Amino acid sequence: MAEIRYTKDHEYIRIEGDEGVVGISDHAQRQLGDVVFAEVPPVGKALKAGEPAAVVESVKAASDVFAPVSGEVVAVNSEIENAPGAINEDALGRGWLFRIKIADPREAAALMDEAAYAAYLETQA
Repeated sequence: MAEIRYTKDHEYIRIEGDEGVVGISDHAQRQLGDVVFAEVPPVGKALKAGEPAAVVESVKAASDVFAPVSGEVVAVNSEIENAPGAINEDALGRGWLFRIKIADPREAAALMDEAAYAAYLETQA
């Protein structure tokens, strides 16, 4: 089973070997409301952890999606640009944004696991 890690900015990365699938958490999509637009990074783009990588817009606001780890974008969810509502319907599944080749596994290990993220959300209420 793939391991999921979270950032304090509500991105997730589902670690699958030396790659990770990135999107926004279920909590983040609920906060945003109906997602009407998503822009993903180009394949081949080198990202540094914490830098803006994608954009998600809802009826309420536009939000940057930050790279949870450093690495190279190896795939994008092209369907998300045509059907951004998939982010609301299945944020951790069909609503993924991009896949990244992880440059340093220690960056992913430093992110919150599901229990730590749930505890973090409790402090944000």
